[in-house]
Amino acid sequence: CSPWKDKSCCTANTSHAAHTDVSYLYNFNWDHCGIMSDLCKTHFIHDTCFYECSPNLGPWIVQVDQTWRKERIVDVPLCKEDCESWYNDCQNDFTCMDNWHIGWDWSTKINRCPQGKPCRRLGDVFPSAKDFCEKVWSNSYKFTDYERSSGRCMRLTFDNDDVTPNVKVAEYYAELKGGAHNPRLALTIILAPVFTLWTV
Repeated sequence: CSPWKDKSCCTANTSHAAHTDVSYLYNFNWDHCGIMSDLCKTHFIHDTCFYECSPNLGPWIVQVDQTWRKERIVDVPLCKEDCESWYNDCQNDFTCMDNWHIGWDWSTKINRCPQGKPCRRLGDVFPSAKDFCEKVWSNSYKFTDYERSSGRCMRLTFDNDDVTPNVKVAEYYAELKGGAHNPRLALTIILAPVFTLWTV
């Protein structure tokens, strides 16, 4: 999770766990329908690092009343390139669920496909990049036509670990949502350097 090594909302242990096939973070098994391709898995690792470590998600955090969490992100505007490359690299992998947040068989404490939900090609479960990015984590992300250069969408990966573009996007949406009058929203962005990641 090196892009967030300087200003992060996660620890080095979390960063390490994000890269394991079944981590202590959620006991979630990427290989629930056979071995996920490395190309596809890399995107899900980037997604986990972004969710766990990015200090710039304040404008999209909402309160929830769930046993395993009290907050979540909703409708984070995802850059078109990030969504489409994620989908394109995963569409030939397999899954049995169109919403990976709910509906799994957890009887073994690791997610398994529930009875009656056969494994299918991911590109058949999700017919488009938009459908995939918005549904796979129950609307955590919102597909946009914005390109990375627009300054209006969030990126999951960075070529040079410079997360400045995401900082500026978060500031833009915080202001749009009244961040200047919402201390918690503003602090989420301003007081970002909670942890320093010493490993990746």
